[in-house]
Amino acid sequence: MSVREKYELELQSLNNKIVELGTFAQKALDKSLIALENQNVNESIAIMDEDIKANRLEEEINDQAILLIAKQQPVATDLRRVIAAIKIAADLERIADFAVNIAKSTIRIGNDPFVKSIESIRDMHEGTSKMIGLVIEAFIEEDVIKAKKIAELDDEIDALYGQTIQELLSISSQKPEKLAQITQLSFICRYLERAADHVTNISENIFYLVKGTRYDLNK
Repeated sequence: MSVREKYELELQSLNNKIVELGTFAQKALDKSLIALENQNVNESIAIMDEDIKANRLEEEINDQAILLIAKQQPVATDLRRVIAAIKIAADLERIADFAVNIAKSTIRIGNDPFVKSIESIRDMHEGTSKMIGLVIEAFIEEDVIKAKKIAELDDEIDALYGQTIQELLSISSQKPEKLAQITQLSFICRYLERAADHVTNISENIFYLVKGTRYDLNK
């Protein structure tokens, strides 16, 4: 096996770990929404316990990327791939952290009946999960068209976030005794909105990987 072939295999292994971390983060976010809907404390605890896998995968990606740079001294496109992998891994691990944060809020809410329908939160989650799935595809295929689509979806999440927060603020003035729950629901909205922002960061790094240029897709 040539040096180049060995390098390509190592790079593919790095990419596979990125996809694994992305899939884990998406599933963690999905589980956190199910736990919230069912107000399931045990499932929320399980999400928190499982987060160690996301931390481990990010560490493995970082270690492997640094080793590739040290051993192969990649330049141009190859170097961009390695740098993008490190940045994307950090964003994916952060998304998994937001799933943990949602689980913690679910535990704090407990069995207290929701002050309002969580349909808009469900919609935010669905949109964010869709973005994660699309960004994983964009990364595998190095598809900047799909990466650009993610920024458009992020705008929809932002709009839902603003709408839901306004609804919660209105309820807080009517039901001040429910402020603790309203605060946690507001946090959950914020976690989903921030998760979507991190997906947009990943799409920007896909642009960097493919085009070699930085694009701000949040504008």
